[in-house]
Amino acid sequence: MAMNMLKRILITGATDGIGKQVAYELSRLGHEVIIHGRNAGKVNQTVDDINNSPGNGFGNGLVADLSSLRQIESMVEEIYGKYDYLDVLVNNAGVYMQQYELSADNYEMTFAVNHLATFTLSLKLLQLIRRSSQGRVITVASAAHESSPRLDFDNLYRKSHYNAYDTYAQSKLCNVLFCYELHEHLKNTAVTSNCLHPGVVDTKLLRAAFDISGASPEQGAENSVYLADANEVESISGKYFVGKQIRKSSVYSYDVASRKKLWNLSEELSSTSY
Repeated sequence: MAMNMLKRILITGATDGIGKQVAYELSRLGHEVIIHGRNAGKVNQTVDDINNSPGNGFGNGLVADLSSLRQIESMVEEIYGKYDYLDVLVNNAGVYMQQYELSADNYEMTFAVNHLATFTLSLKLLQLIRRSSQGRVITVASAAHESSPRLDFDNLYRKSHYNAYDTYAQSKLCNVLFCYELHEHLKNTAVTSNCLHPGVVDTKLLRAAFDISGASPEQGAENSVYLADANEVESISGKYFVGKQIRKSSVYSYDVASRKKLWNLSEELSSTSY
């Protein structure tokens, strides 16, 4: 079996839960990991823990609040100033908001962090990712997307009514639609776009949202680590993974018109284009 190429991997939301475990696992495989978080203390602690663990790769940190397009732009500038390429972007950061809240840009917070930040960061970093011999964009979605029968474009990013779970499910449906449309844009490049369901994992988000426990972070990290590291997926793109296997996402997630409409809306809201 061919040895896996060591990679430079940026993981968003990597100071807690699944993202932190993904960072540890990829570092243990020898990869260079870039830890993103919104709390500088937690970012520094995670980076120190990785760098002080024997046998690991090495880590660096980035601090930004992904609910702010301005902070995303500042982080992107910092990344381009530090790195000349990026092999993998793992869009892991996500929120579940019990109450309605607006982002700094006046978009509903769940939509802003879970989808719009993913869209914006991915597009802005594509120039670096395309410098990799085989770049990968990995988006952590959720089986919750299946609970959303369709996107309500009239009530997507500024809510006229608010339900926490429905809003979260819509944002995860956005993740899947984005993954598939990004794949279409990347067809003539060496960059792939895939998404995944990590499982019902015992994280801060799960406990806050549903007051239940779930699988271990180690189990929750498996899909992301697999898609970032494995040679056998280097030519696979535009797929949804569950348990390291390709699975069908919801019927609606294959709706081309909705996929393109979401892409165009996201370009307009973020002032970002492919």
